Amino acid sequence: MRAAAGVRVVRHGDRRRRARYGRVLWGGGEVLVTAGLVLLLLVVHQLWWTNREARRGAERKVAALEREWGSGTAAADGGSSGGAGGTGGPGGHVGASGAGSAAEPGGSGASRARRGPYTPSSPPRRSQAYAVLTIPRLDLRVPVAEGVSKADVLNKGYVGHYRGTQQPGQAGNFALAGHRNTHGEPFRYLPRLRRGDGIEVETRSATYTYGVDQVLPRTSATDSGVVRPVPRSRVRPGYGYDEPGYYLTLTTCTPEFTSRYRMVVWAKLVSMRPR
Repeated sequence: MRAAAGVRVVRHGDRRRRARYGRVLWGGGEVLVTAGLVLLLLVVHQLWWTNREARRGAERKVAALEREWGSGTAAADGGSSGGAGGTGGPGGHVGASGAGSAAEPGGSGASRARRGPYTPSSPPRRSQAYAVLTIPRLDLRVPVAEGVSKADVLNKGYVGHYRGTQQPGQAGNFALAGHRNTHGEPFRYLPRLRRGDGIEVETRSATYTYGVDQVLPRTSATDSGVVRPVPRSRVRPGYGYDEPGYYLTLTTCTPEFTSRYRMVVWAKLVSMRPR
């Protein structure tokens, strides 16, 4: 039968096709919404939850170390340690190959350090927290652990010591790495440091005070020269030192939320105060 003029005939096939398209569009929308929620949860986890948990854990570890030191509990607390250094990666550390000892220089800070260097009974174990780093300008107080493993050190909100570099108060370069973002992000505000700012490193036996001396805003993630006993950038040789000394090196990722480059802060030993 032919339809009357001007009246549109809707076939069952057309209806089914439209219903099918509608279901596909609805299902696609649900997938996109679900994916968006999952991504949002991941962002919240990385930017809030990991920071919250890592900071709590770091605060507890600092308190535990202070209790140990105050009570005289026998615990292996750090010392010079050999072994492979870290490699460049999201944790904010750089290659540490070639790190070793350096000759003792002169200078008032060095003289005080020679009278009371860090002399632990045994080297720290991998991932063991054995010191506390304090940076007043950044309102930062965080544990220092042996090694720069992300899972066992940096992701806990700790600062990691490059294995093979020196220990606090010793001649050479005491080199540390920390996260710039997420997992406690202890070094997020490192760019705020200025020359002359004080940095303290507490151990069981003494507190070592360093003064910020140089800041290298950006270098390669594999610039191992910055953690050598006499630190000097191999990528930007205008930054660093020519003479042996008592150095502290802090490294972290830059720019924020990336791990492409490294920022470096160097400080020199100013004084040592026995506990």
